[in-house]
Amino acid sequence: MARKTSPANAGSGSPTGESVFLIVGFIRRPHGVHGEMIMDIHTDFPERLKPGTKVFVGEEHKPMTIASTRPHGTGMLVSLRGLTNPDLAGQLRNTYVYVPAKDRPPLPDGKVYQHQILGLRVVTDEGRDLGKLTDIISTGANDVYVVTGEDGKEVLLPAIKDVILRYDLPNGEIKVHLIEGLLDS
Repeated sequence: MARKTSPANAGSGSPTGESVFLIVGFIRRPHGVHGEMIMDIHTDFPERLKPGTKVFVGEEHKPMTIASTRPHGTGMLVSLRGLTNPDLAGQLRNTYVYVPAKDRPPLPDGKVYQHQILGLRVVTDEGRDLGKLTDIISTGANDVYVVTGEDGKEVLLPAIKDVILRYDLPNGEIKVHLIEGLLDS
């Protein structure tokens, strides 16, 4: 499962409702004197962020090209072509870095990107409509799906194989099995 991409949904614009851009990083601040920046990684595929890769920076999705990358703590140091000093790099402080959704790597069968399932209808294997998937919480052990019903009540479902049976993207549906204790009544 790819990481949560909520801020990228603001960059949506696809007629299908799918995001046009996906967040892959968040630039914190400049580092050093040569235009490098500390970037948090927001992708399960950081290996695609290599020199020569075209990325889109900030809410206006300004096209830029990665000049260099190297590991740094839990993130990476990245430099972008044309940003050769800390003053230029500092202009991108606290901005998201995006890639086009169409360029995302394929996932194994049965796996989905989170942006593909947000907003899908959630239905039990007994045919009960629970509502729509409105949020995904990453807990470390497993994700938790927040399903909001028509009445505004939320149901929390662990994203485990005993509960999440099938993603039916063409029909806009997630089929689930309710194990004991997931619903109040």
